Amino acid sequence: MTFKNVLQILGGIAIVLTLVPFVAADYWWIRVFDFPHMQLTIFTAIATLAYFMKFDIKWAKDYAFMAIMATCLTIQVLKIYPYTPVAPLEVLNASKNDKQSQFSVLVSNVLQKNKNHKLLLEEVKQKEPDILLLLETDTVWYNAVNTKLKNNYSFYKGTPISNTYGMLLYSKLPLINPEVHYLIDDSIPSIDAQVQLKSGEKIQLYAIHPTPPMPQHNTRSTDRDAEMMKTAFKSRKSKLPVIVIGDFNDVAWSESTELFKEVSELLDLRVGRGLFNTFSADSKIMRWPLDHIFVSEHFRALEVLRGNTIDSDHFPAYAKLSLELEGKDKQIPKLPTESQLKNAYEIIEKEAIQKNTKQ
Repeated sequence: MTFKNVLQILGGIAIVLTLVPFVAADYWWIRVFDFPHMQLTIFTAIATLAYFMKFDIKWAKDYAFMAIMATCLTIQVLKIYPYTPVAPLEVLNASKNDKQSQFSVLVSNVLQKNKNHKLLLEEVKQKEPDILLLLETDTVWYNAVNTKLKNNYSFYKGTPISNTYGMLLYSKLPLINPEVHYLIDDSIPSIDAQVQLKSGEKIQLYAIHPTPPMPQHNTRSTDRDAEMMKTAFKSRKSKLPVIVIGDFNDVAWSESTELFKEVSELLDLRVGRGLFNTFSADSKIMRWPLDHIFVSEHFRALEVLRGNTIDSDHFPAYAKLSLELEGKDKQIPKLPTESQLKNAYEIIEKEAIQKNTKQ
């Protein structure tokens, strides 16, 4: 086998991996290829460049192969471009400095088996978020952090569970009618709450942690996608400014998250700022953005960053936001099409059918 044959095989792999995420199927072994997009882009670029060095102008098949590779590379670059600092901001920078309308959010998947509770508390002390969402929290985690956190956080709603889907929401700002919901499964919680800012304005908060498509858990992404769509419709119907936070177990550029964003009519803080990859903290190469902070057009950003390591497999996600109602017309979200709304409803219906079948 020649070196050129090897490059053709590698190029073929890049082509297949580029096209697989476009397949309209929710099997885990298809949806998993949504994740390593940056890695695939680099792989495709290297394979294309290497093949170009062996290019033979006499062979039509070389022209065809290079054309396909270039197309795949273009698709990859276009998907990653919005999450680079050269792209236009989707959530604009704050235009005023009204501290009464400002608040900060920290989202952290702590990793249930992580015993280094001190690092998380140090991160909270350093960032001093007004709203703190802790995920994968069981009773061990709750007992380890609650005594320290309740001194600074007057408001709390949560449910520590030992199935890696426990959720603790702490807030320095008043939580109005906070409720724990089980949108898909009676062991997978989410939290809804109104939050009253120092200015007196109220916002709507949704916190979710849907299950990922995995062979040992869910062989399909239906449950995850349905929880995202149900939350999207809640956001869409809200009369208050909305913020949705959590570990989505999905990347920012996937078809599911894109649909969620369109249906919910929310904006992504990452667009125009960077990837802020939060998972996996255990690898310097295989990382992607799983922990999200989406906001409605009523918010502006003062600071967006990835937190420090807390010995979890996730880095925390942090944002400082400003509620600027008068500036909402300058960052209008893209409205969903009828086809997208229909698709979202169909995902919810599919999950309901699957649940009834299991029963």
